[in-house]
Amino acid sequence: MGAAARAQGLSRTAVAPGTAPETVPVPELPWVEDAGKVAPTDARALSKIFFDQLQVLDEGTHEYQYARNTLIELNMALVKFAARRFRNRSEPFEDIVQVGTIGLIKAIDRFDLSREVEFPTFAVPYIIGEIKRFFRDTSWAVHVPRRLQELRLSLAKAIDELSARLDRSPTTAELAAHLDLTAEEVVDGLMASNGYTAGSLDIPASEDDERGGGLADRIGDLDPAMAGVENLQTLKPLVAQLNERDRRILQMRFGDELTQAQIGAELGVSQMHVSRLLSSVLARLREGMLADAC
Repeated sequence: MGAAARAQGLSRTAVAPGTAPETVPVPELPWVEDAGKVAPTDARALSKIFFDQLQVLDEGTHEYQYARNTLIELNMALVKFAARRFRNRSEPFEDIVQVGTIGLIKAIDRFDLSREVEFPTFAVPYIIGEIKRFFRDTSWAVHVPRRLQELRLSLAKAIDELSARLDRSPTTAELAAHLDLTAEEVVDGLMASNGYTAGSLDIPASEDDERGGGLADRIGDLDPAMAGVENLQTLKPLVAQLNERDRRILQMRFGDELTQAQIGAELGVSQMHVSRLLSSVLARLREGMLADAC
């Protein structure tokens, strides 16, 4: 065998009711010095031995962990083989291998020798499925519910099929009928597709645009003066309802920017009286604006 190995004796203790503990021998497991350097043929042979013993060892024991960990190391070549299919993705290859290892562990925990299926045949779909799930859950530019992520894939396949059959892009109604969905569900799925990728705001708005600048220069923003315009339109009818003196006080205070003392001198009243008049007028206007907002 290509792997350097030495025999390691393992045993279990079984206790029958009314009897003393008895040591029940378990067949020896080979000690693999470096499972990563085991040749593929030897790895398959060793895996069968370890899987056979994994079924009789007690979970949680040192021997069980040794067998399980060795199986992971012996079959890491399957993970790297599956991960190479995704090397063109933006994620580092090491991260893809790490995710694929999770799929390998799940396959090891669920494999049953009675299936009469080779472990690589059983494990590879688990590994690829875990990697695909990773890309599905993390590659979206914005968070989209899993239901819409899966709907996006179904819509993409349906669009390709119907486009080839109809020789044109399918309508929303045709997609809904093909997938047995409502038109609203199809629209939701198409809108969710926009969240899969995100473009930079610095990209040119158009190749034919002579003005230059990026997309960010074409996106409008909220005008802070709009709130002032809305308030002014609301105030107009309220101010019109005031008497002449109250309107004159507002004009002098906020239009001419006179002080309360100057307004009092102009009207022949005290500054304190001007203050009470302003407070009363402003309170009525405020109540009117709040009532209009409701």
